[in-house]
Amino acid sequence: MKKMSAKIEIKHLNQYYGQKCALKDVNLTIHKGMFGLLGRNGAGKTTLMKVLATLLPKTEGSVSVCGIPLEDAARVRRITGYLPQEFSMYPNMTVYEAMDYLGVLSGLGSRERKELIPKLLSQVNLLEDKKKKVKALSGGMKRRLGIAQAILHNPQVLIVDEPTAGLDPEERVRFRNLLSEIAQERIVILSTHIVGDIEATCEQIAVLNEGEILYHGTVSNLIEMADGRVYTAQISKSELPRLKERYVVTSMLTLGNNVMVRFIAENKPFEGAQCCEAGVEDAYMYLMHGERGDR
Repeated sequence: MKKMSAKIEIKHLNQYYGQKCALKDVNLTIHKGMFGLLGRNGAGKTTLMKVLATLLPKTEGSVSVCGIPLEDAARVRRITGYLPQEFSMYPNMTVYEAMDYLGVLSGLGSRERKELIPKLLSQVNLLEDKKKKVKALSGGMKRRLGIAQAILHNPQVLIVDEPTAGLDPEERVRFRNLLSEIAQERIVILSTHIVGDIEATCEQIAVLNEGEILYHGTVSNLIEMADGRVYTAQISKSELPRLKERYVVTSMLTLGNNVMVRFIAENKPFEGAQCCEAGVEDAYMYLMHGERGDR
């Protein structure tokens, strides 16, 4: 039997909602491991995730998932797990009952379910909560349960849409770690508008804006684009509005009547501004503002 290719290939994908073009000539190759899809809300990320999960028929272009053309939706679904942004699950069932029921729907036998479900619940740190009703779980616990159900049938591809939105910092870190662990064995696509999620977990990323891919490559290469263009300066609060008019400000810290600002500029903007090391957020803002700091 031919071994499946461990990659997703997207070529010249266009997606329309009526006359509106939601995705424009998207070309991507996604390999095993953690892949980050970054972009602001409305950039087209969820549309792309739904196309890959076969929940939305593609309009134009070719897409294959582990060597299977997207048109063969039944086979693609057998090897794909999906956790949507708005995830809900049988609220009146216990955690274990919900997983067991989904196992039945996935065609798993009784013995297989008894072996697999405790392992998965342990992996997502929910084994001790297996008798809790789903509706009693916190937001973070529900997301972790969502991951458990998404990998119940041991998929080769896991698609996760905006998983950390609304989670507290501790849950966010726990969730990132869980995804990184899962990505050692499969392709995991993480779609988010939160730069920190990408920075902490993904080596390969794509930046999507208004349906188009602005960048596809490594996190380190993205950061290199902003090298020598990120500055910090301590200015008075009264000077802040003028600085914001001229430059893209990536962070601010209030110090009494002064403000420590971090911003993007092509050249040293004024005396006292110090060039500093670029981070992912700086590079993302630089990219989104047409590869120039000056407005």
